[in-house]
Amino acid sequence: MQRVRRDDHVQVISGKDRGKSGRVLAVWPREDRVLVEGLNIATKHRRVQRTRAGAQEGGIIHEEAPLHLSNVMPICDTCDKPTRVGSRVVDGVRVRICRACDAEL
Repeated sequence: MQRVRRDDHVQVISGKDRGKSGRVLAVWPREDRVLVEGLNIATKHRRVQRTRAGAQEGGIIHEEAPLHLSNVMPICDTCDKPTRVGSRVVDGVRVRICRACDAEL
């Protein structure tokens, strides 16, 4: 079971964006990577490219880069704190739970 899923609210626990939080845009479980909205901003220099439809703009672009999954923790909706994730079987379905307050995530 995945600890972090898309549209979860997570907080960064280490690195240059420590303490900041945001919404998960994408998760790559095989690479243990997660993309968080507005965090881990990378600066990329784009060259102007020519296409049949016309020229595409270049310049300096700021975009989110993936973070390692171990550097984020989901934020529980009930206790509103970063929490470790546990699991429990409810009506034959495995669900994620907050280890602090025992609420479903």
